[in-house]
Amino acid sequence: MSIVVTAATGALGRLVVDELLERVPAERVAVVVRDREKAADLAGRGVEVRVADYDDPAALAAAFRAGDRVLLISGNEIGRRVAQHTAVLKAAQAAGVAQFAYTGVLGGPGADFELAAEHTATEQAVLDSGIPYTFLRNGWYHENYTRELPGVLERGAVVASSGEGRVASAARADYAAAAAEVLTGEGHLNRAYELSGDTAWSLTEYAAEVSAQAGKEIAYAEVPAQEHLEILTGAGVPEGFAAIIVDVDAAIGRGRLAGTSGDLARLIGRPTTPVSEAIAAALA
Repeated sequence: MSIVVTAATGALGRLVVDELLERVPAERVAVVVRDREKAADLAGRGVEVRVADYDDPAALAAAFRAGDRVLLISGNEIGRRVAQHTAVLKAAQAAGVAQFAYTGVLGGPGADFELAAEHTATEQAVLDSGIPYTFLRNGWYHENYTRELPGVLERGAVVASSGEGRVASAARADYAAAAAEVLTGEGHLNRAYELSGDTAWSLTEYAAEVSAQAGKEIAYAEVPAQEHLEILTGAGVPEGFAAIIVDVDAAIGRGRLAGTSGDLARLIGRPTTPVSEAIAAALA
């Protein structure tokens, strides 16, 4: 039996593998990747590399073994993810895996924004399959905001259309630690975890923290949704993805990413990483 992580060369996947290797011997860990070369460093650490693509059912059929514990990290090709995820699910079910964990979105079926729709459909497919599951409903990552800090510092403002909605974000590493816990621990089958940071913050508060740490006045520039869309597309963001960003901001304004269930801190056995630490790391 192996613990198998898909999309393991991605930002979240690598962190999950790092966490697993802190907990179990490398020979118990396997990864499913599209490009073997990108996983060469993982192979060098003793991890088994299995090559398969979410769009290749034949390759996926050979990617899993009976008794494996599998983490499906959701794909990033919006609009294609339900078919891709279902292909992985069918391969895992046919192999007889012991656990099928999936990284969805905070709120599960109650998440009423466009980006959540494919996650909801995937969760339903998992439930319909009867496979032993664990749903990791990840909230927003600090990195969704801190990766934009160079532009924020240049223009002196955080631009968004989420009003004073609050975001209970956490570090990507926190979510990775939670995934490793449910893959190596017991008592997590057929459960859904609402994962988010311990504290929800507003963009006004975020801008103030960036100001304090950067030593430069940063404002929160709230704009209407249509103007936000035009700003994003004007900056080169594809219109379809820009629309999703604006739709998520509207959901933030409705409080959909503000939940603080405490599940994440309980799983990782410590407080979640404060956004102030993520800002400091990004500025450094």
